[in-house]
Parts: sequence; structure tokens; C-alpha cells
Amino acid sequence: MNTAISTLHKEHDEARQGEVYGSLENSNNYTRKFYIESYGCQMNFSDSEIVASILNGAGLGATRQLEEADLVLLNTCSIREKAEQTIRKRLTEFSKQKKSNPGLLIGVLGCMAERLKAKLLEEEKLVDLVVGPDAYRSLPYLIEEASGGQKAVNVLLSREETYSDISPVRLDSNGVTAFLSIMRGCNNMCSFCVVPFTRGRERSRDPFSIEAEARDLFEKGYREVTLLGQNVDSYRWYHPETGIAVSFADLLEKIALVNPSLRVRFSTSHPKDITDDVLFTMAKYDNICKYIHLPVQSGNTRILQLMNRTYTREWYMSKVDRIREIIPDCGISSDIIAGFCSETEEEHQDTLSIMEYSRYDMSYMFFYSERPGTLASKRYEDDIPEAVKKRRLQEIVEVQNRLSKESYLQDIGKKFQVLIEGESKRSDLQWMGRNSQNKVVVFPKEGFSFKKGDYAMVEIHEATQATLIGNAVASVGVI
Repeated sequence: MNTAISTLHKEHDEARQGEVYGSLENSNNYTRKFYIESYGCQMNFSDSEIVASILNGAGLGATRQLEEADLVLLNTCSIREKAEQTIRKRLTEFSKQKKSNPGLLIGVLGCMAERLKAKLLEEEKLVDLVVGPDAYRSLPYLIEEASGGQKAVNVLLSREETYSDISPVRLDSNGVTAFLSIMRGCNNMCSFCVVPFTRGRERSRDPFSIEAEARDLFEKGYREVTLLGQNVDSYRWYHPETGIAVSFADLLEKIALVNPSLRVRFSTSHPKDITDDVLFTMAKYDNICKYIHLPVQSGNTRILQLMNRTYTREWYMSKVDRIREIIPDCGISSDIIAGFCSETEEEHQDTLSIMEYSRYDMSYMFFYSERPGTLASKRYEDDIPEAVKKRRLQEIVEVQNRLSKESYLQDIGKKFQVLIEGESKRSDLQWMGRNSQNKVVVFPKEGFSFKKGDYAMVEIHEATQATLIGNAVASVGVI
């Protein structure tokens, strides 16, 4: 089993697993109901909102109650073995529901659907529909087909599909923050990753529809958008008539100019593609958050070459230097894999030392688990004993926990503009939000008449390794 350990914000977990999605707004207008759970990356949660829009158009409304559902969907992830094991367990549980509701349809969406379509339909007989990430428009037809007793499947990958004309249904939203997909697929053939095979080649959504969606979100009261892509820095759209290119830096500026009170974040960046243009654009606009998720995966050049990451240890360190030079207050987080094929103890130490050099605020940390179909599974032997992988992972976690605590403690005495996302999970007497560097901030409600979506200036007086604690000292109208 693959193990994932993250130093996550206690008040706001970005890597939500198994989120039950259901927008109850106007749900009584639908006679048929769907229930959806999403797993994995932020792209999957964004895709679930696209699926919800398509299903609404087909006459199905969302429900959070499994017993009410005519259709149950799992939006899946194939990145790690543990995610697939969780999905199989949930499918077994859902299949029991059919005993009391024989007409219930069960479907699998997303990356696992594309990778394991035959096994899911034929060998395990747990599902009625299997739909890949590029085939969500066909859902109404596939539901009709499955309702007639046929196994319904569409996992065809596309070179054009971006769902740019579909207005996502904001599922279970806090009404303040929203995901905004800007591209699909991935051209990076990292040897450990299945995404290029399950989501296809990169294609960028046109910037006009992205800008329009951001503007619509702001007018509806949202105050933060996160631009999503497997590798947002490689975003590039060409005008069909003029041939003029829009880069990611250009797009960032367009969205920042929608309104100065609309915060802009983005995820994820591949170190090889993040340019000075992007960094200077981030520095130019106050409402572009000063935070970059910059996965390193390993701190050793030989291992990086085996991973096909296309950069060296020294090159990555120089990129961190450049970020610090242009945006001195930028928060940086990372992804790290312990125990990749043939990794030595000395090479593991290189990962620990690059963590120290980069001073990550937080990281998502895993030990390597071979994924069928990846380049690594075909080329290399998964030869590091699991006990060694777990020990190395624990050492990585211990370093990151210390770095996180040091980073948060350094913020004591500072003042930050905080976007209020809602009440603290621990107390309804406190507000919770995040600063520009993506750190969670908690502060008492007393003293100001704030509401969700407001900006507050908060002075920090205490910190844990995952939360800043302070007091509001002023309200902020515009960032």
C-alpha cells in the first residue's frame, strides 16, 4: 500500500479525499437525483462541478443522501495505489445499496475509469458506467444506455476538449473560493506518473472564456479563484485568426485585472516551465497570491533523470533562488517521493538537503509505489524495500515538520491581509481564512463586523506548524 503524509493546514485541507459533493440549491426541482464523491487532485474536484452541470441539464439534481440517489458516481484518481484501494472499497459498499434499490446506477469517472475500464466492467462487475475525463458530455446518453441494462463506457481521450462552454455548478462551495480550470492533460512524461495516459495531451482553454468565468464568479460574490491545470505554466493558447499567443503570464494578468478584490492563485507548476514573466507578473499585482507549489520529487540529479523531470538539482535550486529574488515574501510548497527505484542513502540525503535549502512551508510527501502502465514500471525495478521507503519517508516528514514550524513562527508579529473563508472548524467564535502565502489564519470575531468574503488585516501573535493565530486590527476594502 502506498502511504501519503502531508503537513496540511488543520483548518483548510487542500488535498481533500473522498469529498461528498452536492449542491442542494434547487435540488427539489429534480425528480431524479445523483450522488457524487471525488478523490485525488483539485482537477478532479473541478471536473465534478462540470459533471454536475451536465447532469443538471439532463434532469438530475444533486443530493448528499446516498439513499435518495438514482445515480451514484465516484470521480477517481489513479496516481497512487491507496486511492484505487479506497475506490474499490466504496464501490463494494455502493453495490450493496442495489439490494434495496435495484434501479440504482453506479458509475466510475476520471483517471481510474480510463485505466481500468475492462476490469471494472467485466471482472469485478461493480459498475454500470465507466466514463473518462474527456467524455463527460456523453453522460446523459450513457445513463440512458445503462438504464436499459447495457454496460455503458466512453473513455476516449480528446485533443480538443476543454469544457470551456460549460458553466460549472459550484458544489458544496463556501461561496468565497472557486476552482477555475484553464487547461487539460499533460505533455510531461514523468516516469512515475499515469496522468499523460489517463488525461491525454495538453490543450489550453481559450482565455476569453476563462476571463468571463472569473468575472462571473466575482459578480456572484466569490473573492478568490484558483487557476487549475496539470502544469499551468505551460498554458499557451493561439488565436485562430491572428496566431498571436497568450502565455500563462498573459492569462494571469487578465484574471488579476478582472477586479483588484479578486484574489488569484494557481496550481500546479512544473519547475522547468515557470518563467520570469510569470514571477514578475505575480510581483506586479497585489491580488495575485504570493505562493507557488513547486514539486521537486527528489533532490538528487540522477534520480530526477530516472524520473524524467528534465531538470537537475542545481537547476531547481537556482529556480528557488530566482523566486526569492523577484518575490521575497513568496511561500513555496512541494511534492516529494521517497524511495524511488534504485535510490541510495546518499541520494536520499540529497532530498533532505534540498528541502533545507528551499525552506518549504509545507509539502505533500509519499513513498514510491509502482503504478502499472507508467514508464518507470516498464523500465526500472521497484527495488527499495518497503521498510526502507517508510523510514526515509519518516525522515522527510520530520524535516518538513520542523521547516513548517520555523516558517510559521517567523510570522509572529507580522500583519497579513486575510480573506475570510468561514468560521473556524474549532470554534464558531473565530474566523478562518488564508493569507497571500496560503497559510491558514484564525482570529476572533470580536471587534469588527466581518462576514465571509471580507478581507481583514490580522496581526499574528501565535503559531503552530500549520496555523497562524492572531487578532484583527483593521478591515480591508480592496487588496
